[in-house]
Amino acid sequence: MHILFNEPHYTLAGMFATFSAARAGTLSGNGKYTKICQQFFETKYGFRRSLLTSSCTDALEMAAILTEIQPGDEVILPSFTFMSTANAFLLRNAKVVFADTLEGIPNIDPAQIESLVNSRTKAIAVVHYSGIACDMDKVMEIARKHNLLVIEDAAHSLDSYYKGKPLGSIGHFGTFSFHETKNIFCGEGGMLSINDERFMKRAEIIWEKGTNRAAFYRGEIDKYSWVDIGSSFLLSDANAAFLYTQIEQLEKIQKRRTGHWHSYSRQLKPLEEKGYLKLPVIPPFATVNGNMYYIVTASLKERDGLISFLKKNGILAVFHYMPLHSSVYYKDKHDGRELSNTQKFSDCIVRLPFYYHLRSRQIRYIVEKIRQFYL
Repeated sequence: MHILFNEPHYTLAGMFATFSAARAGTLSGNGKYTKICQQFFETKYGFRRSLLTSSCTDALEMAAILTEIQPGDEVILPSFTFMSTANAFLLRNAKVVFADTLEGIPNIDPAQIESLVNSRTKAIAVVHYSGIACDMDKVMEIARKHNLLVIEDAAHSLDSYYKGKPLGSIGHFGTFSFHETKNIFCGEGGMLSINDERFMKRAEIIWEKGTNRAAFYRGEIDKYSWVDIGSSFLLSDANAAFLYTQIEQLEKIQKRRTGHWHSYSRQLKPLEEKGYLKLPVIPPFATVNGNMYYIVTASLKERDGLISFLKKNGILAVFHYMPLHSSVYYKDKHDGRELSNTQKFSDCIVRLPFYYHLRSRQIRYIVEKIRQFYL
């Protein structure tokens, strides 16, 4: 048996989506399907405004521009994340200050955030790892206390909730990924949600290369011009058309993916009870959205041994983020604090095969091989 780590969920409708966009007369950004998708996300999840972007990286960079970061300003974010979360602010000449994760959950520790805030702090960026919500009440309380902006990196988190509130709708901004490894995708793509009215008008201008072109196409002005900084952050309408076919199947996709997540948990629970490994911890305020499934081993040596054993048995499992604070690029810029929980998760997380087309018999086979490794 050969089991891939990821296999995108294609349909015939998706394959013909680009042709649909062409027939609609627009393949570039901000066309018919872009507007349909954005309206869907705003209606379903209550985002004040949503803008499709070419990636979650672009959405993060838009959020960084909107925070009006100045050289010397500081942004607090987790070290256990993809480099895009940090790059967005470094590109605006901010100083990135890394916080550790919680001990049992690879999400940022709110107590660490509080301890790192100073007069130069401008924003907090949190990452909802694997779609499991950070403690947003605590994060927002810190932000209000110190007059900070909050960016939710919700790349993993579409259709996941915190106390009934959709992730990406709680902070001032939310950023999402529609990369092919995500629940719904369009190859490469992303989205910025804007939840504070103060930023809505400018966000659209930055999105359109710093012009008021979108207002022109709505007939609000008689010509458009360059009015602010910006870039070509728009998603192609061809990609948006593909994304729309995924949106149409969202409920079906989510039901199957969350089913896979719970199937892994049920079958691996006996190994956790015997102390061999740890399963994801879901706080009472959070939900599971079926973004990925991971286990936590006891050590780096054990993790590498398990990944190698699974590979020999036809199963492609992978580790995840290397700590940003000790990376080649940033280690000389970090203030020297030890982030022990971040290092633990980096050393010990194993991500198991996870995708729509994964079969029950494949999950049973994967679990059996994990059991063989430990027993």
